Amino acid sequence: MALTNDEYIRLMETAKKLRHEMVNITMEAGGAHIGGGLSALDIMVVLYFKYLNIDPAHPDDPDRDRFVLSKGHAAIAYAPVLAERGFFGKKLLDDFNKFKSPFGMHPDANKINGCDASTGSLGHGLSIATGMALGARLQGKKFRTYCMVGDGELNEGSNWEAAMSGAHFKLANLTVFVDRNMHMIDGPVEKIMGLEPLDEKWKAFGWQVIQINGNDVKQIADAIETAQKATEKPVVIIAKTVKGYGVDFMENQTAWHYGSLDSELAEKAHQSIDKVYAAMGA
Repeated sequence: MALTNDEYIRLMETAKKLRHEMVNITMEAGGAHIGGGLSALDIMVVLYFKYLNIDPAHPDDPDRDRFVLSKGHAAIAYAPVLAERGFFGKKLLDDFNKFKSPFGMHPDANKINGCDASTGSLGHGLSIATGMALGARLQGKKFRTYCMVGDGELNEGSNWEAAMSGAHFKLANLTVFVDRNMHMIDGPVEKIMGLEPLDEKWKAFGWQVIQINGNDVKQIADAIETAQKATEKPVVIIAKTVKGYGVDFMENQTAWHYGSLDSELAEKAHQSIDKVYAAMGA
């Protein structure tokens, strides 16, 4: 169902709130992969608060939709999303990445309620998601599988093996988001291992390709609506995002792939987030 104005406002408010929470968690944890978390957050917010068929009271429902965060280092965004959605208490996030916490820098499905896959050894998330989508078909189930990959991890060959398999089996129940923020831990993606023309690569592998602004809630929703209508091919949504989106001193900065915040920097980050959303009327 298309995004209503009330839903748009709610999603924007949720994204703003979670960006503030990410800043606080990063400061308390002593550091996190906040740049790539901020770029990916809007996609997760739209999925978890609009489209995913899930029930936090029954996280293991066999008919639930699946989400695989292949770029597992974005757990700094993923964990607050799951908490806000009601999978566990927010108080648990106070100990993010600390001793005995269920949350590390990458998500562990054995420890985090609502997490469908342990990820972080970059390159294997799409293979897991492809297996989930194929499994749905073999079991006669109608759940959908969504996967988010980072553009930096697309230099791993396993992604392209999974892409080839997804097209071969005509997994129209599989949707992949590429968080195309143009930066990876070693530097600009195109300098480390060029991907362009990325859309043509996915088309050549047999996928339906959609390109959007991945920090625009409305464009994300429209792309998901289109993907849900697919019948013959899996869909990849190449989401052009901004590394560190919402925090002006982090935006498009490779150095903020991983970083720490003291109280002064955290306050600057909070002010930037408020300014960005005020400009959008949120």
